[in-house]
Amino acid sequence: MGLKLAAILLLCAGAAGGVQAQVYKWVDDKGVTHYSDAPPLPSGKAAKAKVELKSFSGGGSAVELPAELAAAVRNRPVTLYSTAQCEACDQARAMLLARGIPFREKTVNTADDQAALKKAGSNGQLPLLLVGRGKQIGFEQSSWDVLLSDAGYPVQKILPPNYQNPPPVAAAPAPQPDAAEQTRAAARDNARAAAEEEARRRKQQQPEAPPGFQF
Repeated sequence: MGLKLAAILLLCAGAAGGVQAQVYKWVDDKGVTHYSDAPPLPSGKAAKAKVELKSFSGGGSAVELPAELAAAVRNRPVTLYSTAQCEACDQARAMLLARGIPFREKTVNTADDQAALKKAGSNGQLPLLLVGRGKQIGFEQSSWDVLLSDAGYPVQKILPPNYQNPPPVAAAPAPQPDAAEQTRAAARDNARAAAEEEARRRKQQQPEAPPGFQF
């Protein structure tokens, strides 16, 4: 079962979180620290993989995943597409959490989000589950369990209790301004603030007219 999207999803506004880009920080067998937008490649030498998933907003946590789970996350990452006021989406999220599946969540609330959803492989229904290159449209627990198990995810929950999934993001995040534009915007703001402060200073220095005086 699933939720059929309307032509535009403006009524669902409020479920999407702030725009955040995900960054993976990890240390290889030689002790070298790496940063990338994708999980580390399989090593085969380490019994556990220590992966730190951060967002540009400053959140993030580092935990060690058991080897079986770490391999599944590297090879077939899980992404959940959801929207607000969607019972099937809530059931799907609860199922992933109960099974201990690390996943990213993308929310669908605008026309751009809906286009991104269809590009990801949905026919307009939610929830959508992506496991590597596999997918399931609409929530049906038995089908989702099979897809996850075939991808190598453990049937029983072995996820460390201190692991936290990254916060949900919009399926089609708004483009971020480049560094040069951010610098120009900051300079404009600083110049405006300086001009306002100078105007206040000059006004305070002007002598007040004596009582009864009129030009």
